[in-house]
Amino acid sequence: MTCISTQRMISGHNVDAVSGQVYWTPARSIWTAGMTLIALIAGPLLFTLDAFALYLVTSAVTLCAGHSVGMHRLLIHKSFKTPQWLENILVYLGTLVGMAGPYGMIRAHDIRDWAQRQEHCHDLYAHRRPFFHDAFWQMHCAVKLEHPPTFKLTDEEQANRFYRFLERTWMAQQLPWAIVFWLIGGWSWVVWGIAVRVAVSLTGHWLVGHFAHRTGHQGWSVDNVAVQGYNIKHIALITFGECWHGNHHAFPESARMGLEKGQLDPGWWLIKTLEFMGLAKDLRDPANIPHRAGLRRLAA
Repeated sequence: MTCISTQRMISGHNVDAVSGQVYWTPARSIWTAGMTLIALIAGPLLFTLDAFALYLVTSAVTLCAGHSVGMHRLLIHKSFKTPQWLENILVYLGTLVGMAGPYGMIRAHDIRDWAQRQEHCHDLYAHRRPFFHDAFWQMHCAVKLEHPPTFKLTDEEQANRFYRFLERTWMAQQLPWAIVFWLIGGWSWVVWGIAVRVAVSLTGHWLVGHFAHRTGHQGWSVDNVAVQGYNIKHIALITFGECWHGNHHAFPESARMGLEKGQLDPGWWLIKTLEFMGLAKDLRDPANIPHRAGLRRLAA
């Protein structure tokens, strides 16, 4: 079976993952810069212990249940199944991370995934540029390929009216929570519960992507691809298992990312909890999915 993320990318005979121009994306850039500036300036001025606790709780919920489990493992890779109402909730929580709407997340992930699977790909997709150069590209720009594949959502994804609503309003989804936080805890809760959380989530997502495609531990390697994935030790808890990126490149359809002994994976723990509650089924892992072409086991 082909990974669902590659099935959305329809390749023609002349597609090219290398040739393209990087361009500035104003709306996304202003959003990212605005949240970051508010966090850097107002965060220290309005710091309180309760606001910091709100930041920790809301970050854990949106990043673990929303981004890692809802957006990445469920919506993008279809690595397990849940009732539609629960999938909607998890994807909504993922939207609150502040990266994009569900369709934007799918497209950004799938074009990168497709490009990295080619023999060669553009530097933006491979995180090859120096640290700050890559930061600007990844958080403020996009690349327009000269000969891209055709991107097509599945019929089920296109038919989901809730996802279409989230896609149109993903930035505005912070507003209801900003109002709630202001009514309960004032401006310190708004700054730490919205701006600091979003800024740290966006920056952290880039940092993991930057280092996880450059160096680190590998339990597996894939031949004839432009980009390898690497595992970043010691940050499993704060990334909720997303740091095991070498494992993810080896088995992208797997709901479990921490595959080796001692590799903590809180996202997997949440999925197993949902399974225990009867809310998740058909969990996929390396034992029940086909191996990628060119996959090789390396020294443990």
